[in-house]
Amino acid sequence: MPDVSDALSVAEVDRKWDPLTPWEDPAWRARALAWVQERLAELGRRAAPDGWWVRVRPWSVIFRIPLADSDVLWFKANPPASAYEPSLLRLLAEHHPDRVVAPLALDAERGWSLQPHGGTVFRTYLDHDPAASIRDWEAAVGQYAAFQRDLLPHTEAIAALGIPRCPTAALPKLVEELIGAVSLADGEHAELRARLPRYAAWCAELASLGIPDGLDHADLHDNQILGPDASGGYRFFDWGDAIVGHPFASLRVTFGVVRDRFGPDTDLTRLRDAYLEPWTDAGPSPAELRRAVTLARRVGLLGRALAWGRVFEEHRARLGGTLDRNLAETLRSVGTEGD
Repeated sequence: MPDVSDALSVAEVDRKWDPLTPWEDPAWRARALAWVQERLAELGRRAAPDGWWVRVRPWSVIFRIPLADSDVLWFKANPPASAYEPSLLRLLAEHHPDRVVAPLALDAERGWSLQPHGGTVFRTYLDHDPAASIRDWEAAVGQYAAFQRDLLPHTEAIAALGIPRCPTAALPKLVEELIGAVSLADGEHAELRARLPRYAAWCAELASLGIPDGLDHADLHDNQILGPDASGGYRFFDWGDAIVGHPFASLRVTFGVVRDRFGPDTDLTRLRDAYLEPWTDAGPSPAELRRAVTLARRVGLLGRALAWGRVFEEHRARLGGTLDRNLAETLRSVGTEGD
């Protein structure tokens, strides 16, 4: 069996944002490597000693593990605030193995998972295929919406894993509490609180339209999607920012990245309608569904706000005022219409 005891010490390491994570601790690296080797042995696989790659971020540590048979596997360590992700992946794969990358092994307590290689990332496809267009996004969001709809009966089981709950009807209270907890420039607390009644009215209207809360990826962009595969299918990964809230709020991030790629004046009508297609028999009229998308994009800011806090505890002190600045930037959209 190849000796991989030095694999991490000689691995190429990709670091950004000056992260402080468990990776800095040699004892943690040794435990992680031992866990990977044990899981590989259980799977009857063998790692190659060379060619390992490590990505270190404030919100995850990832190993790319080359295998002796030329295949590749991935190890991911989540911080405590998103340690639910491996268990969530397992649950999602039980119901829809075609829409996620099922973990080969996991440690739910430590937030560790071993995952197979999932294929081409959607962003890479969009960057390099001359035939790529916004039509590919329409297919991706349609499949994602159908996935969300099918998961609605499992919402309580999903939330029980520890995914934060952001109920649509409770958003005004949750956002008000967050405004009070964040350092803001002079006058901003008062300004944001003055907008809360408008925000609350939108939340109440959205809740009244009848689409129940469910799983929201909360960061659905082209680097969190795999595909399209040979059959045109897409899979969705990196669920570390997920919340249980209004499902349509997923489009807040998605619409932004689509316009970043295709231009700020891109008509998103077809993209919106592709997303809504799986919901057309959910009860609300077509006009109500379209209104729900508008409202969910306006009020669905809490998922992104909470994501700023899901970092390794080692890194939290280093954030200092940066965390407040990031939260403040998100909160400044409270009560604004956007487009």
